[in-house]
Parts: sequence; C-alpha cells; structure tokens
Amino acid sequence: MRSDRAFSPARRTLLAAGATTLASGLGLRHGPAEAQSASYPGHPITMVVPFAPGGATDVPARIIQPKLGEILGQQVVVDNRDGANGIIGLNQVARAKPDGYTIALTNVGSMAVNEHIYKDMPFKPLTDLAAVSLVCDIPGIVVASKKFPPNSMAELLAYIKQNPGKVTFASPGVGSVNRLQVEELALSHGLQLLHVPYKGGAGPMTDLMAGRIDFMFLALATGLPQIKGGRIKVLGASTRQRLPQLPDVPTLAEQGFPKNVTSSWQGVFVPASTPAPVIQTLYDALVRTVNDPGVQAAMAEAGLIPVTSASPKAFQDFVAADSAKWGDVVRRANVRAE
Repeated sequence: MRSDRAFSPARRTLLAAGATTLASGLGLRHGPAEAQSASYPGHPITMVVPFAPGGATDVPARIIQPKLGEILGQQVVVDNRDGANGIIGLNQVARAKPDGYTIALTNVGSMAVNEHIYKDMPFKPLTDLAAVSLVCDIPGIVVASKKFPPNSMAELLAYIKQNPGKVTFASPGVGSVNRLQVEELALSHGLQLLHVPYKGGAGPMTDLMAGRIDFMFLALATGLPQIKGGRIKVLGASTRQRLPQLPDVPTLAEQGFPKNVTSSWQGVFVPASTPAPVIQTLYDALVRTVNDPGVQAAMAEAGLIPVTSASPKAFQDFVAADSAKWGDVVRRANVRAE
C-alpha cells in the first residue's frame, strides 16, 4: 500500500493531484524508443548514489537494491559517486543515455536546494532529471549538547533570545537541509544564531557530544545511538507524528511550531528524456519494492519511513514545490555555497 502520510496535507494534495495518466503527464514515445522500452530491462541497471557509502542516502539504496533487482529481473548495481554535495553524481545521470539503465537515488538537498546556493550548476535538477518515485523519508530531530541548558523547544527559543548571536548550531554543510531547517526556525522567530558548518556528519556529532556546539537538526538514524547512550539530548521531533523510536519526545508541532515540520526525503530519478513506459516500469517496481514487508522492516530498523508517490508526475510536482520552499529560505537567509 502506498503511503504519503509522512508529509503534510498540502503535500499529500500535491501528490494526489498528480495521479493522472502517465501518458498525458509525460508524453508517450513511439517508434524505436517505444519498441525498446517494451523489452526493458534487458540488462543490469546502475543506480547512482551521489554520496559516500554508508551515508544517509546510501542506506535506503542498499535496502531496496536486492528486491528491486528481483522484481525487475535484472541486477541493480549501486554506484557511489560522491562529491560537490551530490552534484557530480547527478550530473553523470543527467548526461546518461535516457534508456532507464542509469538511475539515481538521491535526496531533497541535491534536488531542491543545490540549485539555489550554487552559481554554476552543470545541470538543472527540475528539467534535466525526471522524477520516478519517493522511496523513503528520513525523520528529523532537534538535538542538543548535554551541557546546553534548554530541554524543550520553548526553552531553546527563550535562551537564544536571551543570548543573541551567542548560541551555536552545527550542520554537515553550508547548504545542507540541516542548516536550512535551523534558518527557517530563525526566520520564523527572529532569532540570531551562530552557524558552524562542517564537511560531513562526523565532526558536528563529535563536537556536540563534547559540548563545543549547542544544538542542531539531525536525522533520527544518526542521532538515535547517541541519544540512547546518554551522550546528547533531544528537544523535539521535526515530524508530523511522534516517532516510535522516541515515543516520549513531543513533535515540534506539539510544542507550538507547526511551520517547522520538515521532510528529508529520498527518491529515484532518471534522465529527463527517458521514455514514459520505462519510467512507468521503474515506478511500478519501486512501489512493489518499497511495500515489500522485508524492505519495510529493514527501513524501520534503519530509522527510515517508507513512502512512495502517487505517480511520477506527482513526485515531479512535489519536488518542484519543495524547491520553491527551500529556495525562499535560501534567499531570505542569504545562504551561499562555500
């Protein structure tokens, strides 16, 4: 069963509104391309993950890889192409032959944020890549150093206002969604904060545990072991519903911050000119894969929420809406790439 429950009602509307026929949304091809797509897939598929092995985007790729290959009847090979916050790997996919044999599994940052913070993007995410389906959502949490006085979101805001420009927050990169989530909070409440960017996720976690950084937005899967180990504390969940892994932790919405519910989604994309029947085949296989009980159990264990889109067109519209949202935050917060 498909689920869009990880997203707000407005976003679910975007997904449902796109559930028109794929032929009208993407345009059917005829002739050689159509004949070719009828036999798709005829050989192994490369799934490019534009980030390092073991990272937040690599995890769902490894989870769906075996079942997706089984359903498609061909081997799916994960190819990690790390660099430039996902730009290098996605550029490879955007320039690949549009035949469905080179696909990408990537995230909100690379598809909805990068184009707003990097001046010279070698491709345009919304026009050079075509959306296939969401795969999962990565729940987010707000965590803090054990040495940091606030123990709730209300206390956090009060403390920041009492200490303008002195409270530090970390992120794994200047243009990361983790950073933009805090910027959105600051813009909403007129806060003055000190951003400390890192290159990757290891540095901020180490300094957060040591008390050198005050707080940050973080993926549940990354922070859960440290929370359970008592090395950091959690102030809230940036999800619409409480997390089963942290049932006693209230959401930001419950604490009076409904506008700061955010989604760190992951999804599959192909080159923009890929024939519609090929996209449909991939979409159908992804829906079956994500809804497989074994895949769902593995995602739950990894701290992921499995979710698929109502259609490829619905996902394309969803990505465009998220790009507009984060583009507005980038402009208002004056975020620039390093």
